[in-house]
Amino acid sequence: MSLIGRILRRDALTRKRGADAEQLAADYLARRGLHIEARNFRVRGGEIDLVCIEGGTRVFVEVRLRSNADFGGAAASITAAKRRRIVLAARHYLAQHGDSNCRFDCVLLDALDARRIEWIRDAFAAD
Repeated sequence: MSLIGRILRRDALTRKRGADAEQLAADYLARRGLHIEARNFRVRGGEIDLVCIEGGTRVFVEVRLRSNADFGGAAASITAAKRRRIVLAARHYLAQHGDSNCRFDCVLLDALDARRIEWIRDAFAAD
């Protein structure tokens, strides 16, 4: 297989793993009473994996999948730059769908053990 073929195959596998992780996170949150309002909301400069509703609060969720804890694991991979991109997308979402109370959560998944799911409520603030 050519180098380009291997790269395309690896990218497709990465996208599939990401989609599977987001589905696991959505199922997990739904079982805990959150309503999934949107998935993969994208704007120029940012993306939100899941937009949920819990009571009167809109919850913007970042889903992270890590296969090992090198470089700090899943939580450490949500850098300040990543948080800024999520907040940017959230502001666009709120402008389009109506301003409301909101928070930013993270769902961390372990690729080696799908039962290990960590939900961090109010993981970071918009400012």
